[in-house]
Amino acid sequence: MYRFSVPCLMGVEGLVADELKFKGFDSVQAENGRVLFSGDEEACARANILLRCGERVLLRVADFTAKSFDALFENVKALPWEEYIGRDEAFPVKGFSIHSQLHSVPDCQRIIKKAVVERLKLVRRTDWLEETGVRHQIQFSLMNDRCEVYLDTTGAPLFKRGYKLEQNDATLRETLAASMVKVARWKGREDFIDPFCGSGTIAIEAAMTALNIAPGARRQFDAALWNDRFRQAFAQARARALAEERHEKLPILASDIDPNCVRLTRENAVRAGVGDCMEYAVQNALDIDWRDRTGVMMANPPYGVRMLDRQQARKLYSDLGRAMAGSSVKKYIISSDEQFEQAFGKPADKRRKLYNGMIKCNLHLYFKE
Repeated sequence: MYRFSVPCLMGVEGLVADELKFKGFDSVQAENGRVLFSGDEEACARANILLRCGERVLLRVADFTAKSFDALFENVKALPWEEYIGRDEAFPVKGFSIHSQLHSVPDCQRIIKKAVVERLKLVRRTDWLEETGVRHQIQFSLMNDRCEVYLDTTGAPLFKRGYKLEQNDATLRETLAASMVKVARWKGREDFIDPFCGSGTIAIEAAMTALNIAPGARRQFDAALWNDRFRQAFAQARARALAEERHEKLPILASDIDPNCVRLTRENAVRAGVGDCMEYAVQNALDIDWRDRTGVMMANPPYGVRMLDRQQARKLYSDLGRAMAGSSVKKYIISSDEQFEQAFGKPADKRRKLYNGMIKCNLHLYFKE
């Protein structure tokens, strides 16, 4: 039985914990910036393939206090690395240090690498390790002199679903878009429109969620190559996920004033397997007759950070607020502008703090008529 950690964007820890609990994972515990759970190789595979809101799945090897390089070296060397890393397999090291006496990350990397090398050379009675095989990415964190050591089972982060070969300048991370859909509890039974579709991330994540398309079912993971137990677990979890998918038309409309964005959204949706599941339109969000619409509007309008300037963005918010006045559509709008609600012309019924990468945002919820 292993203990796993799922790092996540700040503000979505509860959503990740709910995902894990709903899927039947054991000993789920939410903390700041991460969620912990316990399980075996099957649990590792299922988490990587099924999780929509987490960033990666780390297998905890150990945690200990390390106030000196000697303590760091000896504690790492004492770990049974031969149980995780096969002969000739690679084990690069990366990590970070915060508020710790061992503040030099490059030095910590070298010490940990040396300790693992010495352990494997001693156990395997060899003077040389090739490291030409499968990768076992070692990851460490030092916080307040407490060191945690992990193996990264994921590889490329979970938000890299594989469907966005191109994206525009204001794209959302896929895990954040999935979190927004989860907050709205949209299941595909009512109309859904993203009038600023950009790269299509919100609409695509909504479609994948409604159709039970596992975000990791069609991508590779590092741990899937580790050994026979992990290989079998990933193969079985992937087969089950693919068998549980649905493919049907959904009441989703992805639109944008820029035809290139609509084209890009369609191309990304096709790669995600939901190209025929939604509608597309080139239209100005301000020209939509919102009073005739029902359902959900979810949007990532320009923040005034990378696209438009702040004044232009606020004018857009104001115009959108007037265009949607009196509409019964439930609105979920993410913005980094602290003055969004004033510009939009109405206080949100609820707001939720989220991060789009390093940009602090609020998801503004309007669900009361």
